[in-house]
Amino acid sequence: MIERQSISDTTPYPPPPAERPIVLLTGASRGIGHATVRRFSDGGWRVLTCSREDVPVDCRRDPNWTQHFTADLGDPESRATMIRSALATLAGAPLHALINNAGVSPKSPLAERLGCLNGDVGAWRAVFELNVFAPLVLARAFAANLARAKGVIINITSIAGHAVHPFAGSAYSTSKAALTALTREMAVEFAELGVRVNAVAPGEIETAMLSPETEMLLPRIPLHRLGIPEEVAAAVFSLCSPELSYVTGTELFVTGGQHLY
Repeated sequence: MIERQSISDTTPYPPPPAERPIVLLTGASRGIGHATVRRFSDGGWRVLTCSREDVPVDCRRDPNWTQHFTADLGDPESRATMIRSALATLAGAPLHALINNAGVSPKSPLAERLGCLNGDVGAWRAVFELNVFAPLVLARAFAANLARAKGVIINITSIAGHAVHPFAGSAYSTSKAALTALTREMAVEFAELGVRVNAVAPGEIETAMLSPETEMLLPRIPLHRLGIPEEVAAAVFSLCSPELSYVTGTELFVTGGQHLY
């Protein structure tokens, strides 16, 4: 088992290759997820990934990529299969970080914002299954492995979970608000296991999920620019650092200041 370092410890981090920490990250095939995979790999971590698509070509070339699980985490049966496979891969080893990044935001065929009146209720259930229930189920499934490492859970929320967003649909925004609340609840309960639970709330980040009309929001972003996936990845990686070992139950906004309005 890898010993957590104290702030006064001068031993370099990450640990030697034979004792590298392990991260499991969902929604890893693109955007924020893919950038986060690269950040942990650059830090010397062993990386386990999961997404609905096959492992990206870049991950295949990454010497720190250990295994990819192809699964739809919004489908309970597919999710259960993925959990069994990941637990078998870990074989009881400590898990130092679980990054719940997978999420979905339904769009209408005409790119119309789906609200409370025009959004399909079945789609709401599907959104909550992936955006809320999957992080809960995964955290419970890997609780023992996380406890062995005194590890960290990071839930990727959203600025849309804190105010009505002009483009993000109501189901997505409400699910992210629920994930923020879940992070708070988990932080208290998982603390009994020595596991920290935090959230990272991105704002307008340059990914495929971004609406083409997002440019109109720039005047409401104090830094007057869009964010990039690598900036979110850096925040996630920092929250997994031993230097932040007293931080739990926190939601870190990576929004360029947009959340202040």
